[in-house]
Amino acid sequence: MTSDLGFICARCGAHHPELPMNYTADAPAVWRAEFADSEGCLLSSDQCVIHARHHFVKGVIEIPVIGSDTVFSWGVWVSLSPENFSRAADLWQTPGREAENPYFGWLTTELRLYPGTTLNLKTHVHTRPVGERPFVELERTDHPLAVEQRTGITMDRVREIAAALLHPTGEGRR
Repeated sequence: MTSDLGFICARCGAHHPELPMNYTADAPAVWRAEFADSEGCLLSSDQCVIHARHHFVKGVIEIPVIGSDTVFSWGVWVSLSPENFSRAADLWQTPGREAENPYFGWLTTELRLYPGTTLNLKTHVHTRPVGERPFVELERTDHPLAVEQRTGITMDRVREIAAALLHPTGEGRR
């Protein structure tokens, strides 16, 4: 018995061998390549600092997939106050850190699939056990991303996202 985890793409009509269930941003939207060599700037896989003034952590927006036990996720960056960033960094390798209260932050990843910007949506960053990225909870608003996080999405929506990201400029359209 074989299990086909792929999908037929609505944009190009081809069979793609895998339906991705997560996508991630490599850096906050405000990061620039020239910052890499600048004093007071750091970009790692989990944390970012720009000019020792702006602080970010990478987390995950999880969206339940309706009718399944599957979760779709966006790997995103959230800005934190210097105090909250320092606190999160101090606890980064501390067992039990998940008991920490959530940190307020601003979403700093642009997800262009949504109408209107996703930049600066209000969030609460929930620390998880060591080795797990924080859970990013969007403030309850009418923004489509926040609505999807609250209500879930269908597998058709997951396929729609995959098609849009696999063909970002519309290539492959029939």
